[in-house]
Amino acid sequence: MSDHQVQKTQVEFLQDVTSQLKEMRHYAQTNSETLSAQWLAFDAGEYKNKKFAQRIDTLLNQQGKLLDELESVIQDIEISVNHTEQES
Repeated sequence: MSDHQVQKTQVEFLQDVTSQLKEMRHYAQTNSETLSAQWLAFDAGEYKNKKFAQRIDTLLNQQGKLLDELESVIQDIEISVNHTEQES
C-alpha cells in the first residue's frame, strides 16, 4: 500500500459531494412518501388521531423544507462545477 494519497481537485470534490447529496435527496423523498402514508392513516384512515396527524404533518413540512434545500444546494454546486469546468 502506498503512502502517497492523490489529492482531489475542487471539481472532483464537489462532484462527490453532489453525488452524496443526491443520494440523501433520494432517501429524503422516500421518507416523505412514508410519512405521507402514515399521516393519511392518522388523519382520515384507520387510526384516526388528530394529535398524531398534526405531529406527522409538522414532520412532513420539515422534510419538505429539507428536500427543497437539498435541491437548491445540489443545483448551486452543479452550477459552480459547470462554471469552473468552462473556465478551464
